[in-house]
Amino acid sequence: MKNYSTKNQKSKKNNNSLVKEQLSLFSRQKVVFPSKHPSEKFIDLLKSDLNFHNLESSYSSHNFHSFPAKFPPQLPKLFIEELTHPNDVVLDPMVGSGTTVIEAYSAYRKGIGFDIDPLAIKIAKVKTTPFNKRELLKLGSDIFIQAKADYIENKEKLEKLLIEYFDPKTREFLDYWFLKETQLELISLRNQINAIKNEFYRLFFEVILSSVIITKSGGVSLALDLGHTRPHKVKALLDSKGNIIHNNNSLVVTKKSYQTKNIKSAIAEFRKRFNQNINSIISLSNAPEPIISCCDSQKLSLASETIDLIVTSPPYASNAIDYMRAHKFSLVWLGFALEELTKKRNEYIGSESTTNYIFEELPEFTCTKIAEISAIDLNRGKVLTRYFSEMKKSLSEMYRVLKPQRIAIIVLGSSIMKGVNTETHICLQEIGKSLGFTESYIGIRELDRNKRMLPASREKNMTSQIQQRMHEEYVIGFYKD
Repeated sequence: MKNYSTKNQKSKKNNNSLVKEQLSLFSRQKVVFPSKHPSEKFIDLLKSDLNFHNLESSYSSHNFHSFPAKFPPQLPKLFIEELTHPNDVVLDPMVGSGTTVIEAYSAYRKGIGFDIDPLAIKIAKVKTTPFNKRELLKLGSDIFIQAKADYIENKEKLEKLLIEYFDPKTREFLDYWFLKETQLELISLRNQINAIKNEFYRLFFEVILSSVIITKSGGVSLALDLGHTRPHKVKALLDSKGNIIHNNNSLVVTKKSYQTKNIKSAIAEFRKRFNQNINSIISLSNAPEPIISCCDSQKLSLASETIDLIVTSPPYASNAIDYMRAHKFSLVWLGFALEELTKKRNEYIGSESTTNYIFEELPEFTCTKIAEISAIDLNRGKVLTRYFSEMKKSLSEMYRVLKPQRIAIIVLGSSIMKGVNTETHICLQEIGKSLGFTESYIGIRELDRNKRMLPASREKNMTSQIQQRMHEEYVIGFYKD
């Protein structure tokens, strides 16, 4: 595996041609399974303990960046090791933070990850890229020294950069969610990162910058919780000694209130995260190089029957976890305008926009669920219809690219809409069968809530819709005959 150099970077090929070229070697390999038939083996695996509680999940590069509701790495690892062989091709068409592709790479499989979320692509690329640590240390040192110097000595210059970098609407967003001093620190860091000429190294530091903003606690922003569907703004900020230094006068708060938050230096947090990530870089000799690129799961840029295993986790229905609501907090610092991100959000699976959307024909039980919700709220029924239509297109593409006698693993949770359980797992199982998957089985796993960036506490509170739907998830296995 080669290291990328800031002095010598080869020109990149078109994503589609690169995928086809690198797949050609692997797609003709003969499949040799153990004596048990693969359809029996995957059912045995789904009947096993899929909880993986009390296991370390931050090994390798898995802990580079927080990401809502990502599954533990042991989950894809189990299926990759048991259902594939070295050099087999493993696909995650909704790659998210890259967990499946990291495990494929670590197991010497060919990992491919697609997504349309710009932050997900950045994170997954960085997690699976081999870097020269010495080069990173030098670049990191330069960033820290210059960013801190500019923050202390050149605040007027940084003020001008804030005006130059952001349009008025994005500036309004930043002023609402970030203290001015935090903005100056972040723009100082961003300015230094922009100066890095090599794309891959620049991406590494962009992900670190994002990671100090997007945490469950809201990082260095004024958000209390970026794991929630709708982030809530802090009412008071505390200094390192616990004194209130910034207060929203509309509400009386105490130092111990859940609405308070300690203010942290963005530059100090950046350096802390850098020291953590640099010691977790993956670099394997002779492992097939992963492919991460922007591609819609409903229209995969892959030839038919070229994939040996699919392991993926689609979004919840109806934006139960709204990725863009959190991701925009850092993406605006990485060059994206707020209006651009708002439009992008409507393209995601699970979006609530149904205007001019052409629905797919869906099977019986799925239609019954939609009808049950539509009887209560017609608009919510349309939103659910769009979700299942999008998932039908995605499952159809998974079926197309998967080799015969191979498995697709779908990990997802159900949703509560207007008090009705959507039973998403049963609906997707039915949709998968209608597309040609000959066998399926559903495993259940209890969520380890203290290890996942989720918008609710560990204890169940059945009066909360979010709590009702986020304490277990389902692992659907599909077999292609």
